[in-house]
Amino acid sequence: MTVQAGPTVEHLAGLFPAGFILGVATAAFQIEGSLDVDGRGPSSWDAFAEKPGTISDGASAAVACDHYNRSGEDIALMRELGVDSYRFSLSWSRIQPDGRGAANEQGLDFYDRLTDKLLAAGISPMATLFHWDTPLALEHDGGWLSRATAGRFGDYVALVAARLGDRVAQWVTLNEPVSVALQGYGLGVHAPGRRLLFDALPAVHHQLLGHGLAVQALRAAGAIGRIGVANMHAPVSPAGTGFKDGLMATTFDLLVNRIFADPLLTGKYPTPPLLVRPWFKMLGSASDDDMQLIHQPLDFYGVNYYYPVRIAAGGGTHSTPAGDSEMMAKLPFHLVPFPEYGVTGFGWPVAPEHLGTLLRSLKDRYGEALPPVMITESGASFPEPARVSGTLRDQDRIEYLAGHLGHVLTATAPGGIAHDVELLGYYVWTLLDNFEWAAGFSQRFGLVHVDFETLQRTPKESFYWYRSLSRARRSRLRGKTT
Repeated sequence: MTVQAGPTVEHLAGLFPAGFILGVATAAFQIEGSLDVDGRGPSSWDAFAEKPGTISDGASAAVACDHYNRSGEDIALMRELGVDSYRFSLSWSRIQPDGRGAANEQGLDFYDRLTDKLLAAGISPMATLFHWDTPLALEHDGGWLSRATAGRFGDYVALVAARLGDRVAQWVTLNEPVSVALQGYGLGVHAPGRRLLFDALPAVHHQLLGHGLAVQALRAAGAIGRIGVANMHAPVSPAGTGFKDGLMATTFDLLVNRIFADPLLTGKYPTPPLLVRPWFKMLGSASDDDMQLIHQPLDFYGVNYYYPVRIAAGGGTHSTPAGDSEMMAKLPFHLVPFPEYGVTGFGWPVAPEHLGTLLRSLKDRYGEALPPVMITESGASFPEPARVSGTLRDQDRIEYLAGHLGHVLTATAPGGIAHDVELLGYYVWTLLDNFEWAAGFSQRFGLVHVDFETLQRTPKESFYWYRSLSRARRSRLRGKTT
């Protein structure tokens, strides 16, 4: 199966600057399986997924994609795909079963072998140190609501850095701390399933402290790779022109974007509008020492982009972008649809032009404090069958990726709306159909179809499109140097 390098591929290939990274991304809990082998301890997601009703289709991650036993097969797929880099996450509880103490050497051995296999295949490793799966023993002690978890995280990162720091090219400390804090502790849609609303905000601060300690641990160990963080950013706009909608849009922007980016990039939490300031009071007492620890120099700033958000004042439905929560209806705002856009299988608006707008707003807000940017996740799920007999035609995904890549490359090129943002690369979410958190196996984001009964991997048409793009990009770059 091949996809011809048509005008769209050739046009995109001509937009890539030299050194631009094309990659794919995954997460340990979503693909590895083998949850109780080789000394791995349980995580917050193990426990959450076992509770009746938490996973929409009742699926289990016990096997998932069986990547733990099939990593060689998956690396061969990536080599065929022609990507420059693979972003994977390390399971904290596989390396430190209780989240504290000595390393489980068998767990570290798996990631050691994975790193070496990637390098042997010519694929640069990007390791994410935390992608939501907190060791269950730490969760029982308060999880990210406890300041002690930040310290435990720093200790864990030191163990990882000692083993892998000489070979991993790029490090991501945290993936989407907003999702852990708001979906996990605020709304209960994700692990650990707490429903604290604004009382979840200590989980923001403690994750950011963990980030700072992780950066220090990596640098103390002499890790050679570039260090960054991956925040999910959603451009926010009010549904109407009135004061209340504007105030609630500002509040949502603070919750989703600024209480994470501001301390990381400026060393300060933003000042909320006076009327909503009591909701954020837990962040107002942070010490100067804490803010200095959070505000570590970064080599890149990771942006996970999926959709824009439109906000109206007043309560709404139970629906959130990640699933349903009765707590959502108790908030003083709600999300309003974008009828002008098509939607993904999750119901998320397909709005690639907002990615360029997002980068412009980040640069306007943070100026020289904004490091070079990496799109650390971008992708879409669409309704697809559980079994296939050949290559799946997923034209919607091809159009999604072409649209987002085209917009972000044009936006950051000379004359573009974000021309002064240094864009380093783009990672597709995701390589394989996987266990998609609370949606189980019902949402398929992969370039590769996975039959979750047989574990057969079948590249989709989008896989071959991305391969064609990679090949065309390399051909053009070779032509420029000859």
